[in-house]
Amino acid sequence: MATDDGRSSPLSIALAWLAVGIPLAWGVSQTIIKSMALFR
Repeated sequence: MATDDGRSSPLSIALAWLAVGIPLAWGVSQTIIKSMALFR
């Protein structure tokens, strides 16, 4: 989604970061939760 001058809109950049960040945050939190069980 580029504008006429070839730049991406801030909304599309934010949506792309959310599409990457949400699964990444979920994966990191699950890794921390599972590793806490190992050190109990």
